[in-house]
Amino acid sequence: MSKHLPGLGRWGTHRQITQFRSSRGQKGNSIRGLPVFLLDVVGRSSGEPRPVMLMLVRRDDDLLVCGSNGGNPVAPNWYKNLVAAGQAQVEVDADRWAVTARELDDGPERDQCWELLIAGYPDFASYQELTDRRLPVVVLEPTSD
Repeated sequence: MSKHLPGLGRWGTHRQITQFRSSRGQKGNSIRGLPVFLLDVVGRSSGEPRPVMLMLVRRDDDLLVCGSNGGNPVAPNWYKNLVAAGQAQVEVDADRWAVTARELDDGPERDQCWELLIAGYPDFASYQELTDRRLPVVVLEPTSD
């Protein structure tokens, strides 16, 4: 693996986030033709906002996210930050709202959400095959005002 690859990934993500925000979600809103959204979560160590683009998978009013990290043996930092914070902000197109994060344990709800995640982004199934850890599934529920 190139030692430059992580830096290129961060640069690409920063560029996409900038494009997404400046266009109010009209540009930078897909990856490989599939829809994405912006998750803003506070860093567990820094206390600073940590934006990340994630695959857009809906379940009614909720958004579903998977801490896949491309099948790597460790969970992604955004997931660790989300679990620590328990809440975040999301942007879908031009809409922004607060959410509460709820990680799903084994059971029927997790199974249903896992199937929805795979239907929305089939690579999640491949990522699960690449690692021994069970990929976490988190429901992002709109915060009631």
